[in-house]
Amino acid sequence: MKRHNAGELPLSAPAGDGKRAVDKEEAEDKMDKYDKGRIRCSRLCFLFALAATFSIVARHCYDAGLGRGGNAGFVRIEAVHGPPPPSVRHHHHQERKIVPVARRQSSSSVSDHHSPSAPVDAGGDASSKHSASESAEPVSGGSKTPSSKEKHSSSASHGSKYGGRPFARALASADDKDDLCGGQYIYVQDLPARFNKDMVQNCDKLSPWTDMCRYTTNGGFGPLLRGGKGAFQGTGTGWYDTDEHALDIIFHERIKRYECLTDDPALAAAVFVPFYAGLDVARHLWGNNVSARDELALDMVNFLAMRPEWRAMGGRDHFFVAGRTTWDFRRKADGQAEWGSKLLNLPAAKNMTALVVEASPWHLNDVAIPYPTAFHPGSDEDLFFWQDRVRTLNRAYLFSFAGMARPGDAKSIEGRLADQCRASPSCSLMECSATGPENKCDSPASVMRLFQSSTFCLLPRGGTDTRRPAFDAVLAGCIPVFFHPGSAYVQYSWHLPKAHAEYSVYIPEEDVRSKNASVEERLRKISPETVGTMRDAVVGLIPSVTYGDATSRLETSTVKDAFDIAVAAVINKVTKLRRGIVEGRPEEAKLERYSWKYPLLGEGQKAEDPHEWDSLFN
Repeated sequence: MKRHNAGELPLSAPAGDGKRAVDKEEAEDKMDKYDKGRIRCSRLCFLFALAATFSIVARHCYDAGLGRGGNAGFVRIEAVHGPPPPSVRHHHHQERKIVPVARRQSSSSVSDHHSPSAPVDAGGDASSKHSASESAEPVSGGSKTPSSKEKHSSSASHGSKYGGRPFARALASADDKDDLCGGQYIYVQDLPARFNKDMVQNCDKLSPWTDMCRYTTNGGFGPLLRGGKGAFQGTGTGWYDTDEHALDIIFHERIKRYECLTDDPALAAAVFVPFYAGLDVARHLWGNNVSARDELALDMVNFLAMRPEWRAMGGRDHFFVAGRTTWDFRRKADGQAEWGSKLLNLPAAKNMTALVVEASPWHLNDVAIPYPTAFHPGSDEDLFFWQDRVRTLNRAYLFSFAGMARPGDAKSIEGRLADQCRASPSCSLMECSATGPENKCDSPASVMRLFQSSTFCLLPRGGTDTRRPAFDAVLAGCIPVFFHPGSAYVQYSWHLPKAHAEYSVYIPEEDVRSKNASVEERLRKISPETVGTMRDAVVGLIPSVTYGDATSRLETSTVKDAFDIAVAAVINKVTKLRRGIVEGRPEEAKLERYSWKYPLLGEGQKAEDPHEWDSLFN
């Protein structure tokens, strides 16, 4: 039968049975062909649609982590807290982002937390700390912390690199070059007010003899000093009557204004515990109730051990400040005659890093940081002005000494030094008396005038190996003279150079005690050129032993002070430990009896190697 195309078919046909049959047959034939073609097309389209659907689902699952192994998970849509960008600020909806959510059964999952926020006030009580979604603005002092639209997904994607460990996001942040705070975040542990704030509010009970309420003002700096009868003239503000044991408060106030705070512990490079250990123990040191000395310390470690932040590393990423010497926290026995609390001997505290003003030469869980002095500059300009001032002072005396004889202490050489100073016209002596208003050694202005008048300052051991006057001397541009390595060289390894001869003079105690060596003769042998070089080195150390005033500190500050150095060193310590865990490198084993040697070791040296100071620490 001849096939016609549409143009050849007649528009109409005459009536007739034969013709009607032919038309019917042709119509049926055409319908049959149409139906078969439609079926073939439907099947082909269905296959294309199925393939496209499968491709989309597979790609989606792969991006979500289902095809990557280790960090496989589902996907959820999560609101980003914080202010929207300007282009959408007036829309009534929240921006959304896709965040991988790790499967619960996966042992290598990435912690699921919100991205870091701007710094928040990390106060002592829970009510004073707000989450990122509750705080519209950072605390005073500014912040370099990225906004709430932090690269959460970027950190999460690095989780597999670090084995999905609790600190995986913290290490991933340290690798992120675009994050200004990467690897520097600090999480402040929330503590009940009894561990810090309540002590300040009850300041009249902190000491049986000293009015500590005046020293807890101005963020722990104490009352503002003005004039100083020439000692501070021309330097403006920045001078305070600071108690040497106020470091607990000072450090906490600086942490509150730290530029890289986070409310996400999984992102933190370290965890700060704002426990005022020094203020706590001072309330009970001279009492007979041994249990009272330990009560709050035991309460604190028990509280921390219950926290998820603690369980991440067993506290090895935690640090706190105890602004007294280590011996105030190392009681071994429970007899009433025994001194101090047992805080630093507690198993939990041994995992943390304790920042004290004098560390133990035979323990590894404490580190010495400088005593607070009276100078707390509010800007770089204040600091530079002071450095220029002390560098050019006319120093009338070769050396000076502020101290007193200790007849009952056979190890003390203070009486001998006082005698030598008194006998020399080249020495200026300030004899300290018992604690009280008549004691000139308690006056920052008097001590600063003494040290500014001298080229060298004698700094023997006192009641303990270290003394605050060592930092007063540096602040005055006076070259320190030490008589025992425990006074500085094995203590402040984060803040003072290892090469101690560059900035100080060392005369062994035994030379003064037994050999009756003349200190003046030793000092006169140092050439004027060497003296000038040493003084420049001392003046250069002033920023590293000073705790600046962060409430007025310039945002563009380029100077690292004692606080900055200590925090950076703690973070470095924790980060090295974490990377060692990830890379399968066992933590370096150190023996506590050699702890005084470790900061002094050079390339290839071992702690067991002989050292000239071995007899002083064995």
